[in-house]
Amino acid sequence: MRFAISLAFQPVDQLVALARQADVCGYDALGIPDHVVDLETLATPYPYTEDGSRRWEHTTPWPDPWVLVGALAQVTERIRFFTSVYVPALRSPYLVAKAVGTAAVLSGNRVALGIGVGWCREEFELMGQDFTDRGRRTDEALDLLRALWQPGWTSFDGPHYPTPRLTMEPTPTAPVPVYVGGLSEVAFARAARHDGWIGDLYSTEEAVRHATRLRELRDEIGATGGFRVITALTDAFTPAHFAAAGQQGITDVWTMPWAYYHGLDATLEEKLDGIRRFADDVLVPLATT
Repeated sequence: MRFAISLAFQPVDQLVALARQADVCGYDALGIPDHVVDLETLATPYPYTEDGSRRWEHTTPWPDPWVLVGALAQVTERIRFFTSVYVPALRSPYLVAKAVGTAAVLSGNRVALGIGVGWCREEFELMGQDFTDRGRRTDEALDLLRALWQPGWTSFDGPHYPTPRLTMEPTPTAPVPVYVGGLSEVAFARAARHDGWIGDLYSTEEAVRHATRLRELRDEIGATGGFRVITALTDAFTPAHFAAAGQQGITDVWTMPWAYYHGLDATLEEKLDGIRRFADDVLVPLATT
């Protein structure tokens, strides 16, 4: 079982300290969220709350994920980074490939691309991108990204992104894992074709059910290799709880560890304390069993 810390909704001036603490305390990764803008008025309901309201205030910062990874990679040594989640269909795939590839190089290949197809029609419209074909464009963009991350000349034949022969440097020296977020059957199938799935807030029973379905889909297509199931667990608190989830297919848990000790509205010192205490209370016992 691996643990990641979600940096969602955290003040920008705290991020370096949180990353350093997580790196020292043995966490596997940092999850970095993404929105380009936060529009005041939306007709599109937020899909992860019952009433469709957003979980954050309009003053919440959304730093660019790849600028942030480039910065945090310079003050850490081993911790990995993944986006939770980034929406490639909002952008040119060439700019996405350039940003992610550069972050991978600067971090020493400590980057994974966590993606979603996006839920906010108004944000797509503002960015000048079609909302209706975002799933097809996402699938094609992911194939194009893998091609662009290879050294040397690249060309690509696709209906949305036909690409003449070109080079894009720097390129990562190791494959960039791709994790897929989403709860639909289409999202599960997309995740099964790649390297992992990123979930939301679920009970262990719900998360295990999703992990089981993902395993079935991978078996159907003959997928091999490592596959991560990354999610938050609302009912796991002790090493035994997390170990049981791991035995049932949950490979990674992401959390805000200070919430267990000080609540979500913790001060920076309380957050640093929570990172240390959760490592002592959970990460160390799990590593020694």
